[in-house]
Amino acid sequence: MRAPRFERQLPHRRRQALIDATIECLKRYGHEGLSIRTISAQAGVSVGLINHHFPNKDRLIAAAYRHFNDELVGGLTAAVERAPDSPRARLRAFLEASFSPPNLDPEVLAVWVVFWGMFRHSPLIRRVQRESYRGYVRLLHGMLEQLLPRAAAAGRRRARRARVSPLDLRFAAIGLTALLDGLWLEWCLEPGAFQPAEAVRLCEAWVGSLRRRVAG
Repeated sequence: MRAPRFERQLPHRRRQALIDATIECLKRYGHEGLSIRTISAQAGVSVGLINHHFPNKDRLIAAAYRHFNDELVGGLTAAVERAPDSPRARLRAFLEASFSPPNLDPEVLAVWVVFWGMFRHSPLIRRVQRESYRGYVRLLHGMLEQLLPRAAAAGRRRARRARVSPLDLRFAAIGLTALLDGLWLEWCLEPGAFQPAEAVRLCEAWVGSLRRRVAG
């Protein structure tokens, strides 16, 4: 009798298949309907095999959340790297990727909301969130750092006075992150509230106002 295809996979592939099954179950059933049994049914494996790779459900959910975050940041980073070599073009590529599939998808956004809802009650989710959030803000910080000093240099020779300190850049990156998260949540709750291109323009306008303020 042939062994199931899942059984022939390498350990890292088995783990990834379980993570994918967990995410799919979160899309279908939410956190309340998620269990090791529903995951095993989705993956087509035994509960024992899941327990072999993950000691408990919380560990598996945390691994799924880390994968979800890595996919987001990896996709956005790739979009930025493909963009023309200018700060504005890289920021636009980042924003357009943020409001394009797979990121702007009702099921994907619903899973984000489920993960966020676990934050208060799961130390593992909190740990992954803090690590991933730092990486995401760091990516935005780098783009804003390239964009804002050029605006300052172009603004009536007030570069020294208008220079943005690292702390201000950090707050700018946090502010843009909050705007993006808010738009994602709004679109999750009401997909017809705005078009993706409108979200991109709104974020660009926010950054543009910051550039004008820096330029003086």
